[in-house]
Amino acid sequence: MEDTKKLVTQLVSIPGLSGHEIKIREHLTRFWEPLTDEIQTTKLGSLHALKKGDGVTPRKSILIATHMDAIGMMVTAIEDGLLRLTKIGGIDNRTLPGLPVNVHTQSGDLPGVVVLPPTHTLPDEQDSKKTIELKYLLVDTGLSAREVSRKVNLGDLVTFNVEALDLGDGYLSAPYMDNRSSVAILTQILQILQTRNHQWDVWAVATAQEEIDFQGAITSGYALRPTIAVVVDVTFANGPGTPSHESFDMDKGPTFDIGPSTHPKLYQAFIDFAEKREISFHRGVYSRGSGTDADGIQLATEGIPTMLIGLPLRYIHTPVEMIQVRDIQRTARLIAEFIEQMDDTFMDTLSWDEESEPI
Repeated sequence: MEDTKKLVTQLVSIPGLSGHEIKIREHLTRFWEPLTDEIQTTKLGSLHALKKGDGVTPRKSILIATHMDAIGMMVTAIEDGLLRLTKIGGIDNRTLPGLPVNVHTQSGDLPGVVVLPPTHTLPDEQDSKKTIELKYLLVDTGLSAREVSRKVNLGDLVTFNVEALDLGDGYLSAPYMDNRSSVAILTQILQILQTRNHQWDVWAVATAQEEIDFQGAITSGYALRPTIAVVVDVTFANGPGTPSHESFDMDKGPTFDIGPSTHPKLYQAFIDFAEKREISFHRGVYSRGSGTDADGIQLATEGIPTMLIGLPLRYIHTPVEMIQVRDIQRTARLIAEFIEQMDDTFMDTLSWDEESEPI
């Protein structure tokens, strides 16, 4: 467990907002190079790493996708030494006032805090009982207006400056668990496969720009054209005020999610495999888009059979996202062992039988 905690803590500490993933991509390249046979960066900024199978060529391939980008903010204006912001991805404004942040400038990182102007200076519709809109919030770095103007440029990125917190018994809290915890799962899959035989080629993919509309997933699907794909992302864990029918217990394994972007027979194959191995999991459902890279990958090329697996995470898109380390380990083991048992006949089990399909 300690190795997994260390891995997750490393991953969440590395900047990598949507469209600006270079630092996390560089770190992942170093993590994955010893675990894979080939590694490359796409023109859009996603990372592709190939671990070759030992089956007869031409081999089928499975793509495991986890997005590496994160939500954050960007400087849009500098006023009297204070910074105005816009969002990159979805952020809950309720979490921002008083939040420590880092402003990433060309000359280095500047610490700062998100502050509220005095209530009496706000418009009437922004009274103290309402969530303050981002356009009224500011970042104060403690520097003079002259120093700020010299060091900060419009477009500089702003990230949460909150350290990972070990809560005990496998629970970790930190910003950017969405989706660095899933990147940890993919990394551990590659580690497990070092000592396992697998016939299929495995593409480990850390996608870019998921938080702003799945661009990395779409381009990776076209570039690699895998036989099948598995997308791993976070999902809603049970927590204060969460509806029990729309969230999942932590420490009881991943979710298998069925909906328009999930291939129903691939979904059933994972269920059958997990039940046979007595690996715990939840069943999740979505009726339209899943809000994950699965929506992009399954539409690439002529269509790619795709499975969506979720890691229960509490307080999504806040600076204190929480995961259970044992869920990371269970999910990595499940997917690695699923890959291990795939042979040349596996795709025959996914072929459509129209007469037996439900209406």
